Amino acid sequence: MLHTPHGDVETPVFMPVGTQATVKGVTQRDLIQDLDAAIVLANTYHLFLRPGHELIRQLGGLHRFMSWPRAILTDSGGFQVFSLSHLRKVTDEGVRFQSHLDGDTHLFTPASTVDVQLALGSDILMTLDECIGYPATYEAAREAMERTVRWARASFEHYRQIEQPAGALFPIVQGGMHAGLRAACAAKLVALDADGYAIGGLSVGEPRPVSMEIVEAATPLLPRDRPRYVMGVGLPEELPEYVARGVDMMDCVLPSRNARNGCLFTSQGRIVIKQARYKDDAAPVDAACGCYTCRNFSRAYLRHLFQAGEILFATLATIHNLKHYLDRMRQIRHCIMIGTYSEWLDSVRSEPVQLE
Repeated sequence: MLHTPHGDVETPVFMPVGTQATVKGVTQRDLIQDLDAAIVLANTYHLFLRPGHELIRQLGGLHRFMSWPRAILTDSGGFQVFSLSHLRKVTDEGVRFQSHLDGDTHLFTPASTVDVQLALGSDILMTLDECIGYPATYEAAREAMERTVRWARASFEHYRQIEQPAGALFPIVQGGMHAGLRAACAAKLVALDADGYAIGGLSVGEPRPVSMEIVEAATPLLPRDRPRYVMGVGLPEELPEYVARGVDMMDCVLPSRNARNGCLFTSQGRIVIKQARYKDDAAPVDAACGCYTCRNFSRAYLRHLFQAGEILFATLATIHNLKHYLDRMRQIRHCIMIGTYSEWLDSVRSEPVQLE
């Protein structure tokens, strides 16, 4: 169980991604009433640039600004800055970058990213880290890892000078795809005695099995009594595998992004809704799903919306995909509670996946 100023969060948990203070395609009412999402993720980089953290602070913080009464995690912006390779310069001081919106120059430092997230009113804050791409040499990964550790220490020094900060601060384990560097980073970050820990730098182009191997190497080195968060993962079939390796928290844009592109996750595999076979299909997307979309609409109707370019398709598809993810996490938590997780995991591993 994760305790936050805006409510308890049962773990393991999947967090829908609300980059710009909104989960694309769905309303907060959908997230609460139909999906019962306990926590969402928002993006420090994007909200810093637009509309600005000080404006959000003036308007009562991110919870009031986006009318979200439950928990919010914000990332530090490190991954977004990493993706702007031609617009940024990394030094020991921090990251100087140009806005992708207007070209203005800004500086993220370990202290400033903490201050921005506190202004947003985040329940869980992340330290500034240096994310490195794949492939990367050992030396490049080592330099990025050591800088990430120095930044984490500076972040915590600043954070702990603040009287009663509202949110918990998590450092991020880096080290590329080198298990030894991940182990070294984890050992140094554990010394910070943080409320939780994250594993970052995944989903940067590496093969999926490599992601799993890195998580498997790093997770056992982090305290078992603190939440362990793997950033930016994964596919529905990967969620139980990460949990089996000790992961408590995950997030990923896949359920919403794939939904908008017409790919729907179901208990029988994936549906690519534009295919002609669904033109007159009166069945719901997934007969085993109880989401609003599956209770009310057919595959034929959803295909029609997608082919017509109607905005409603994105909403209905995103509701379904998020429900699929969140229901899978509920099933995982239930099996853990009753002590049958190992048996359940074996059963899902052996299930044939039908791709449609």
